[in-house]
Amino acid sequence: MTKRTSLPTPIMDGELSLERALRNRRSVREFTDEPLSIDEISQLLWAAQGITDPRGYRTAPSAGALYPIELYVVSEEGLSHYDPQDHSLTLIQEGDLRAELCNAALNQEPISEAPVTFVLTVVYERVEVKYGPARSPRYVHLEAGHAAQNLLLQAVSLDLGATPIGAFEDKRVQSLLGLPSHHEPLYLIPVGRPQ
Repeated sequence: MTKRTSLPTPIMDGELSLERALRNRRSVREFTDEPLSIDEISQLLWAAQGITDPRGYRTAPSAGALYPIELYVVSEEGLSHYDPQDHSLTLIQEGDLRAELCNAALNQEPISEAPVTFVLTVVYERVEVKYGPARSPRYVHLEAGHAAQNLLLQAVSLDLGATPIGAFEDKRVQSLLGLPSHHEPLYLIPVGRPQ
């Protein structure tokens, strides 16, 4: 079961300065029940991994432009995968997985409370091809940090709250979401309206 949705065009000139977004960025762990709009989800996905150049370059720097990040969205509707090439979201699993994802994340409540959790996964092999298995983890982890910070700052500019979470059972998250074995989860980022 797959359903592809073209996402709205991202806004390229927001109202909040980068400096103000940096100043206001804080981890938010309590959210209202109000869902995010498709425009907000689109903007957050673009901020993390959107294409910004005809040559395929993205919002976050990538060693060798190899782009090892795969981005997923967990919401009440189910699990979706982001395709930056055509800025679309594909629903790959129906059903609300947030409570189970919360359990796999050591019962961190922001995951069950947020309307959306972004799951940032990495494919180490994409970078190993060029940089080898010893050096590639460093580059992949740096890129994941860049993408996560972009998403966090974009959340601030949309008056949303978010928090990066790294404490979870990797294999359990991978199994719960039915991720390919080479898509290793590295970050969970719940996003919602601050309470």
